[in-house]
Order: sequence, then structure tokens, then C-alpha cells
Amino acid sequence: MISVHGLIKRYRGGGQDVLAVNELSFAVLPGEVYGLLGPNGAGKTTTLRMIIGLLRPDAGYTQVGGFRTSEAPEEVKARIGLVCAGDGVYPWLSVREMLLFFADLYGVPPDAANERLEVLGKLLDLSQLLGRRCVALSTGQRQRVTLARALIHDPPAVLLDEPTRGLDVVGSKVVFDYIDHLRERGKAVIVSTHRLDEAQRLCDRFGLLHKGQLLHEGTLGQLQRETERETLVEMFLKFMEEA
Repeated sequence: MISVHGLIKRYRGGGQDVLAVNELSFAVLPGEVYGLLGPNGAGKTTTLRMIIGLLRPDAGYTQVGGFRTSEAPEEVKARIGLVCAGDGVYPWLSVREMLLFFADLYGVPPDAANERLEVLGKLLDLSQLLGRRCVALSTGQRQRVTLARALIHDPPAVLLDEPTRGLDVVGSKVVFDYIDHLRERGKAVIVSTHRLDEAQRLCDRFGLLHKGQLLHEGTLGQLQRETERETLVEMFLKFMEEA
């Protein structure tokens, strides 16, 4: 469903090129939650931006649902739900108005959009908030609206970039339950995070990034055998020591 082939991305900084993503390749299947993991600056967000078409790679390409991002960007965007660390809600719209606005942007017919709104309202406990302006929402409530926005057009792929940043235990649990729902619905999911303890609980398979390179990839059991470390935190501490 999601495939990344030989991605390279350079940035110009301080008079020299910085290699943010270096020959990165991986794939995510329907119903799979893939953890794209690494410390800040590892290239995680840059990779997600190239998948969705917000950044153009210097080499390589990405595909979503058989459509190459560089050749059919609108088809790719229609097949992705994006959840970012910044909530991106429109403060003076009500929750209902904002979600229906995004449904319209994606070309969802009004009747279908209202049905989706009802389903997501129950799933994310938003039903009592639909008439409230977004400016009056708490951090956790805004995050739930952002999660609903990513699914309003029922995309087959979902990208989550640091989805629990700034959330308390209750808010984080909402995100965990949401990801379980995506898996059950057969979505291809990428979770990009540096919170390795959470990723270990959430993801089916992992790609461990360091300085833009994929150091290891596999299930937790496979990574434990390859690295001789038990947890993702211990694995990354080992990589940092060896760098």
C-alpha cells in the first residue's frame, strides 16, 4: 500500500549539504502499523513529507495505493490521512464545520460525510463537541478532532507524525485506541516518533533510522535477535554509542 524506494533528500545549511534522508527504502502493507523511529533529526518527518508530496526528493520515489507521488500527487493525497504534532484546527469553526469542510475538500458527498461524522464522533467521543468552536477545545480534544479529520474521507493509508506530543496519559490512550482501530480496518499506517517505549507497544514492525539511514528493520523479535538488545531504547543507545 505504501512503498518508499531509494529516497534521498539533501538540505543546504551552513554552506554545505546536509543529507537528511539517505537511500531509504521500506514498504507498509494494509493492516500493518509500521514504526518509523529515531531521535530528533533522524529524517522521519522529512520522509513523511516526501511520501505525501510536500517535499520533492533529490532521488528515489514513493508510492501510495499504486500511485507515484511525483506523478499523481492528488491521487496520493486523496489516499492518505495525515496527523501531525501541530493540531492545525481552525479556531473559529465549530468541530462539525471543520470536519465537513475537510470532507468537502476531499470530494466526499454530503450524505456520506455526515455518516462518517457520526461514526467518528462515536469512535473518538466527539459527539458532545461537534457544536463547539475549536478555539474552546483542550489540547486533548483538539487532538481527537485532528484524528477525526484524518479519517473523514476514509483513506486506505494514514501517517501519524509524533501523534502523542503534548498529550497526557488519557490523551495518549485515545491515540493508542485510534491506531488499533486503523489496524482493524486494514489501513496501512506509519507512526513516526522518537517515543520508543510507546512505539514498542503500538507497532507491528519497525524501521530504525539514524542520520537518515535505515539501520535495522523488522519485528521486535527480529530486531532483538539482530541487535542483542531487548528494548528499542536500548537499541538506539547502542547505535548512538557506535556512531
